[in-house]
Amino acid sequence: MKTRRRARRITLETLYEYDLVDHPPFEVLARRVEDQPLETTGLEFARRLIQGVIDYQQQMDRLIARYAPEWPLDQMAVIDRNILRMAIYEFLIADETPVKVAINEAVELAKTYGSDSAPRFVNGVLGTLADLAESLQAELLGPPVEREQPPAS
Repeated sequence: MKTRRRARRITLETLYEYDLVDHPPFEVLARRVEDQPLETTGLEFARRLIQGVIDYQQQMDRLIARYAPEWPLDQMAVIDRNILRMAIYEFLIADETPVKVAINEAVELAKTYGSDSAPRFVNGVLGTLADLAESLQAELLGPPVEREQPPAS
């Protein structure tokens, strides 16, 4: 499996645990990497994703709530919510992953970890956001909310 794809899986597992039980995310990541070793580039990518999702969570959650109003965030599956956050961070904030790649990877994660309807839901929300990417980037790129920083390597 490709390094970034593996990093996204580990990131999703980490964010899931962080979202559910508020364990320190970089401690969770360290445990995950012990069980599922990851190349240095993959680990760095996972750390950036985790930190970015945490830093911009409030802004991304407002977008998700606006463009998926039939699914209130507190009623949305934790997996789906975190898959959306990761993809939004990748293509709207970090801007290091092409939109189509970020959406495809998110849909693949939804197929693996989500319910039967999750891939369609994730694709629909992200497709809408991708169509509005330019205007949404300005909205999202306000100052992030500072949270836990990753430990130095």
